[in-house]
Amino acid sequence: MIRKIVADGSAEISFLKEVEKRNGETDKKISEIVSEIIDNVKENGDKAVKDYTLKFDGKLPEYYEVPLDVIHQALEDADEQFVNALLNAMENITEFHNRQKEQSFIDAKSDGCILGQRVRGLDRVGLYVPGGTAAYPSSVLMNAVPAKIAGVKEIIMVTPPGKDGKPNPDILTAAAIVGVDRVFMAGGAQAIAALAYGTEEIPKVDKIVGPGNIFVATAKKLLYGKVDIDMIAGPSEILIVADETANPAFLAADLMSQAEHDRLASAILITSSERIADETSAELEKQMAELERNEIIRASIDNFGAVIVTDNIYGAVELANSLAPEHLEIQVADPMRYLGCLDNVGSVFMGQYSPEPLGDYYAGPNHVLPTSGTARFFSPLSVNSFVKRSQFIYYTEQALRDAHDDIVCIAEKEGLTAHAHAVKIRFED
Repeated sequence: MIRKIVADGSAEISFLKEVEKRNGETDKKISEIVSEIIDNVKENGDKAVKDYTLKFDGKLPEYYEVPLDVIHQALEDADEQFVNALLNAMENITEFHNRQKEQSFIDAKSDGCILGQRVRGLDRVGLYVPGGTAAYPSSVLMNAVPAKIAGVKEIIMVTPPGKDGKPNPDILTAAAIVGVDRVFMAGGAQAIAALAYGTEEIPKVDKIVGPGNIFVATAKKLLYGKVDIDMIAGPSEILIVADETANPAFLAADLMSQAEHDRLASAILITSSERIADETSAELEKQMAELERNEIIRASIDNFGAVIVTDNIYGAVELANSLAPEHLEIQVADPMRYLGCLDNVGSVFMGQYSPEPLGDYYAGPNHVLPTSGTARFFSPLSVNSFVKRSQFIYYTEQALRDAHDDIVCIAEKEGLTAHAHAVKIRFED
């Protein structure tokens, strides 16, 4: 039975601190293992990657780089309904992300000076896609579509082989639909290292995106700076704010939609209604027994789930901002009323017919979201995640002369006399 907490300014805060503990520092032993893997791949390239594949996956893949005809064949062989669903989702994702495109600009001043910013896509991006039971073709779309819109020239996908040494066909289908350029059969920290440093066969990339296990996440964290990354993702989380008009059956189903991801996932309901709290708890028990991943759901709900009862919805919103959740559902009579109050959240789902899976798969906004409270300062993956910006300045002689005294003054205040000299020398008699 999910725990029930009556908010009193102390009990709910104590619970939220418990939830935060699941996002602790990476285990030192895991960091040491990953560091060793990174160093080996840096030194020995593809040989190290293949050795780790054999060690961790039990079998070398049928091929290291998946031939293009195999990728296209996966699309040919795929279930028609699945292909159409992916195409419809990609249309929505594309339409949403097209609105995020940022333009270069030039600001030509009346005195002849020209300032501006140039925006262009990264040259090459690496996309990590888990295999096996955690194979998510939806993540291929969510990562590759904004990269394509941003103008990324080449997308390199890495994905671990299955137990039979072959790639997951659903992942290849998504890769074919979205236009991934090359696919390599490699997973784990070794694949991340190969993308960061480049090997004889796997190209070096500018940025690595995509979900993975603790070894993948640790490798991304350790290699950040050598290569850019999307974010350090923690366990999934959902927070639902509900009033007395909400449907307890819907609430329970939505809580479990995230709890099934991971035993460390967090599923929390905050409501102003005692009745909704009790009926949702009962619905959880009823529905959980019917779901395949009920053992994972049970562990998540027991350890990191709760129903918190507040005096009013504004108290619930205040708690939501404090937690800064990855996913936030607002199941209240007038959800738009509270949108402007929700400052710390990855993605907001409004109303009883906007369940979280709608965002995971279909609606268009990205499902790569900040977790572990980082929505306070991080944003969802977007087109802007795949661009680089540079600035440019052109000053005329007279414009620099006019700015001369100010620049020299500031430079000399900072003790950087060579800075000042670089301006002064242009106007010495």
